[in-house]
Amino acid sequence: MEGPVHNDTVGAAIYSEATEHDQVRAVPLSHLSIEVGHFYMEDLLRGDDWIRGQFQRVAPWVAAATAAVDTGGAKPRVSTCLLMDDYFRNDTSPAAIMDRLVGIAAECDVRIDYVAREAGCCVADDVPLAELTAARLLPEPAPGTNGSRPPAHESGWLCNGERSGDLGSDQAMRSRRWRPPQEFGKRNHSIFLDVEMWKDADDKVNGEALPLRAWSCPFLASVWQLLRLGMLRHYGDAVAQPQQWQDDASWPDRWSELPAVIRLNKHASPFAAYRSMSILPRWYLPIEHAVGVILGHLGLDDAVTEQVVTRGAAEGLRVPRSVTERLSHVFIEGS
Repeated sequence: MEGPVHNDTVGAAIYSEATEHDQVRAVPLSHLSIEVGHFYMEDLLRGDDWIRGQFQRVAPWVAAATAAVDTGGAKPRVSTCLLMDDYFRNDTSPAAIMDRLVGIAAECDVRIDYVAREAGCCVADDVPLAELTAARLLPEPAPGTNGSRPPAHESGWLCNGERSGDLGSDQAMRSRRWRPPQEFGKRNHSIFLDVEMWKDADDKVNGEALPLRAWSCPFLASVWQLLRLGMLRHYGDAVAQPQQWQDDASWPDRWSELPAVIRLNKHASPFAAYRSMSILPRWYLPIEHAVGVILGHLGLDDAVTEQVVTRGAAEGLRVPRSVTERLSHVFIEGS
């Protein structure tokens, strides 16, 4: 099946601020969460040799990251995870893939503690994670913006600066010179990025037109990073908590029959962590750039941030308040 598998009806903004009435539930935290792969369905159809090549390139970086992790003097808690894209396409079967995938990873000395579904970054356990995240967007208004372009929460587009077309029409007519975009907080020169976070398309239910939303890969990847950093709550409760997969269980035929996050290794360190590292093929670079822009424009729960920072300090760790400072990446060869 091509195209987004999960489209959400767009309704009123959903917001889940931790308040005095909602006690913020803590989640277990590792020192580091290492993403050892992000597989599209078409990747899984390229054969065992291609999958093996990916894990062989990942293995030395996993070892290096594990050896270098800052633990504050404690025993290292490092977990690994793998993200499967079942949102844009889900026409493969876990029953035909998962044992083979995990087995190839083990051959390459890559341990997979957790497997997550990208569709679970949209909705998990009936909690609309993508909508919760979108409701936290705090777009930074550019100087001189005249309102000719809708705000991010209406347009689905978010940028890291002032667009070249943000001048009013009268002002533009008076000046024929091209006006370049400007990055917020630029260092000498701008690196301007405009990110599409979602598309809305009308559909009809019982004859009534309803807006349907298809989330972009960068936006779902932003939700994925927030889950890995333990930063999402719904009325104070933890979301998308890992479910233990039994060794003797049979994999289902459909991805939708699996939990959002599965724990394969019963002895694994916690899924969420103070910091995350993603080891990805280099063509993911623009996606992760977009993720950084999105995360930089979110107003996350202060109570959750304070909880994580305080817990880190108690372990002798400096945990930045900004989630973008808790991310790291290694981009490897791969296509």
